[in-house]
Amino acid sequence: MEVLSVASELYPLVKTGGLADVAGALPGALAGSGVTMRTLVPGYPAVLGRMTGGREVARFDDLFGTTGRLIAGRVEGLDLIVLDAPSLYDRPGNPYMGPEGWDWPDNWKRFAALSWVASELGLGLVDGYSPQVIHAHDWQAGLVPAYVKYGPSATLKTVMTVHNMAFQGTYGADIFGQLRLPPHAFSVEGVEYYGGVGYLKAGVECADVVTTVSPTYAAEIRTPAYGMGLEGLLNNRSSTVFGVLNGIDTSAWDPATDPALVQNYTANSVQGRINNKRAVQEAFGLEPSDGPLFSVVSRLTWQKGIDLLVANIDMLVAAGGQLAVLGSGDTELENAVRGAAQAHPGRVGMITGYNEKLSHLIQGGADVMVVPSRFEPCGLTQLYALRYGCIPLVSRVGGLNDTVIDANIAAMQAEVATGIQFAPPDAGALADAIRRTLALYADEKTWKKMQRRGMKSDVSWEASAARYAQLYASLIGYSTDDAQDD
Repeated sequence: MEVLSVASELYPLVKTGGLADVAGALPGALAGSGVTMRTLVPGYPAVLGRMTGGREVARFDDLFGTTGRLIAGRVEGLDLIVLDAPSLYDRPGNPYMGPEGWDWPDNWKRFAALSWVASELGLGLVDGYSPQVIHAHDWQAGLVPAYVKYGPSATLKTVMTVHNMAFQGTYGADIFGQLRLPPHAFSVEGVEYYGGVGYLKAGVECADVVTTVSPTYAAEIRTPAYGMGLEGLLNNRSSTVFGVLNGIDTSAWDPATDPALVQNYTANSVQGRINNKRAVQEAFGLEPSDGPLFSVVSRLTWQKGIDLLVANIDMLVAAGGQLAVLGSGDTELENAVRGAAQAHPGRVGMITGYNEKLSHLIQGGADVMVVPSRFEPCGLTQLYALRYGCIPLVSRVGGLNDTVIDANIAAMQAEVATGIQFAPPDAGALADAIRRTLALYADEKTWKKMQRRGMKSDVSWEASAARYAQLYASLIGYSTDDAQDD
């Protein structure tokens, strides 16, 4: 079974968030399910610079007012089709904005082109390649289902995955005439959204199946609190909306072999984490304390609930805890964390930005990973934490609710707890959760049991990949056994 994945970023070539991790990991995870997945990705410099031995498979003389070509090749174990259009993608900054931090004003065109090319690939643009399903990720690929719906193919199927409902790709109606869609596509049943054009709305409206990245988030987005204006549409098609949990690459994230760690360890040797803890403390300028080391690896934004943690830092430190924060984001929140570090030298440390190697070390050395998000479609940080024996302290939302088992009385008695949850996502509830965490940490035997239990949790892609394979197969009338026999 041939599936074309369409993503605006993918790890390890270009990454701004969890979308890249999913787009990069899913093809390999599906390999054992009888699914051959290729990924269409924009030709950013970071992608083309890693591509050797690629071959041109198509050329466009008029690609939304510019020229471009498709290059097929294999990079970092991924089968890619790269849309090389320098005027659209050869730019400084990240995939969506320039170095000064502002969105590119022609993002509508950049990602319409990507989506249109995907639909052309589905129609047989490249000899010998005919995907049966196109899997579009987030608003940047949201027009793919619309191009397919209003195109000539009666058999091509589409899956739309929403990684974060907060990012929707909405533009004025004035761009519609340039999108290469028929006039009747500008309707409630098509791409029209509150008088303009909605890329994510188009994908959710037009796709055969909509998925999001956890069962809880799939339910949440059908409510006004989380649906961001699309809850009505999602409720209308609720029978074709599914939550499929993300997984992680358990070979890249393995404390037994991770080269970023000072000392490797397994679930049976968690005492080895102490040397990593000392390394984290040193990296963040913290005292070599045996008290609980809380950590954050996150964008510093309102969504991530960082302000809730800031409100509790004084209490956390007074109770004997330390805090290491790796991240960047809103200036106000950055300054608040930085101010806490200045107020509590040796107890609170902050490193601005993101460092992949350091993030691994934090997971391998910190005692607690705090994820206080106001909403969280899935979240990967808590999955890494489970894998590394870093107890996750999370808000009870989205994928955090689906992946972390709260250490309540029943779960502790049943010996299934893997972390601490709190609700609602406010500063008071987080304060109570921090106190619970401190009490658990004081019981060394119980703490180590929770660490080992988390490390033995299945956070791989195996079950999720099987679910995606099942969804693809159901769309084209295969059974999964048929797919595996292909």
